[in-house]
Amino acid sequence: MKTHQSLPLGIRAQLFQQLAQMEHAGLPFDRAFAVLNLPPKAKQRLTTMRSLMKRMEFAIAGERSGLFTTLEARLIHAAMSAGSPARVYRRLADFYTTRAMQTARIKSRMLLPAAIFLFALCLDPLPGLVTGTTSVLTYLGLVLRPLLMVGLIGIGLRWWFTGATSGARLRVTPIVGNFIQRQNVRDFFASLGLMLEAGIPMLDALPIALDTVSAPSVRRELSQIAPRVTNGETLSQAVADVDGLGDPMSRHRLVEFIATGEASGTLPDMLLRHTELETAAINDWYEQFATWAPRIVYGAVMLWMAVSLVGGAISKAPVI
Repeated sequence: MKTHQSLPLGIRAQLFQQLAQMEHAGLPFDRAFAVLNLPPKAKQRLTTMRSLMKRMEFAIAGERSGLFTTLEARLIHAAMSAGSPARVYRRLADFYTTRAMQTARIKSRMLLPAAIFLFALCLDPLPGLVTGTTSVLTYLGLVLRPLLMVGLIGIGLRWWFTGATSGARLRVTPIVGNFIQRQNVRDFFASLGLMLEAGIPMLDALPIALDTVSAPSVRRELSQIAPRVTNGETLSQAVADVDGLGDPMSRHRLVEFIATGEASGTLPDMLLRHTELETAAINDWYEQFATWAPRIVYGAVMLWMAVSLVGGAISKAPVI
């Protein structure tokens, strides 16, 4: 089966917001998909899904077309089997809306310092170009070389923290590493809670939830849970000895919430309550990052401009 890259967060938020509204209005799912209004990036997948829906169940068609991820398709299928997928649609819409807003906020706050950096790059060698002491090619080199270096550093950092989040690399960068670990654990238990709420059995839900974990070190730790549950342990017992579940307070709360949920028959609700608290803490981290990252970039640009000015003044000073 062809694998598709997940749609951007903003589009996924729109998709599930519209589906939740139509489900709440009582519109049958086949008619709902006929009137969905999505950005161009998703329209081809939506067209493919409509075609596939003629010969297969619609959640499977959504996964095959790439409109849904595997987790989303499983959640929707289970929710439809239990009655209505409206609650799943709403939870997914809220989750993706929050993530999309966080990403957009960080990008918007980085625009101004990035523009100042670009302006400073263009301005610094401009006097030489005006006076004729610097050629056009040399000027372009002086402007583009730092941009290329910054781009390569950005690509390297992205590869470091996303594509290769090994345990060693997370330990080398404890602040960001702890955040990545916490986010992966949150995603695992949020997915598990949603699937249990939708009626998916525990042993079927655990492997699917594990697929949401991107950091290999966290994945290795969480992969211990399913075999222990299969051998007869409760989820709280299986989780209690797993390393890498976050700080002691978060870990203790998770185990307590799971034990309470198992005792009261409200395990999905308790898992989702825990992940809501984790999401609030993660959102606070994003907010702090969105506040301080532009300031750090401002400081770096100002420092670079000051060094350039001092270096230029020294180089032009007459030799006595």
